[in-house]
Amino acid sequence: MNAQNRINDYWTGRASGYDAEQQRPDRLADDDRAWSAIWAEALPAGPLDILDVGTGSGQAAFTLAALGHRVTGIDLSDGMLDLARRHAAGLDDAPDFRLGDAVAPDFPAASFDAIVGRYVMWTLREPATAVANWRKLLRPGGLVAMVDTTWFPNGLDEGPRRFAESYDDDVRAVLPLAAAKSIDETVLALADAGLENVTSIPLTTIYELDQRYGVTPGHDVQMHFLITARV
Repeated sequence: MNAQNRINDYWTGRASGYDAEQQRPDRLADDDRAWSAIWAEALPAGPLDILDVGTGSGQAAFTLAALGHRVTGIDLSDGMLDLARRHAAGLDDAPDFRLGDAVAPDFPAASFDAIVGRYVMWTLREPATAVANWRKLLRPGGLVAMVDTTWFPNGLDEGPRRFAESYDDDVRAVLPLAAAKSIDETVLALADAGLENVTSIPLTTIYELDQRYGVTPGHDVQMHFLITARV
């Protein structure tokens, strides 16, 4: 089993619990308002054609679709895609969820106005290859917008046991950002791949919500960032 298959299997196994955290009824309304504001400020007025890489169970994709954008979400975890499609059932203008690789999305050149991702950069193999491929998919002036943080600055062994077992040495060897100690490492990954006007914005509203409601077991309350860049 190669590294990407191990990652896919881990997230399929985590899909139900991960999605439940995204749908927590005690904070869902506040989360929806906060993320809607973040994405509305990050992106030009729509409707845009947007690709959500590593969409998971679709949290970002649904928020962007609700803002009026045409959204395609791709993921390599069947379990995550099953949940995303279940959430999409019966919705008008729901995102189009497809099996697809964030590193090498299979679409024609110049298909999208923006490529977004939420908590995918840290677990992205070969970021330079990925960003090079994203550039080809973007139209002139297209935007890349990634949300992430430094999940494991002290090493991946700090995670839950099952996580540490799945993200073994073979997996870690192909994930240069997995143990990033600063968000600047993610910023540099985009800049070094040839994107321009790379900026990093702290997401204080998400930090405040995490302080108020708590975070997923095994994680600490920490600042998340929105990183944007242009072709």
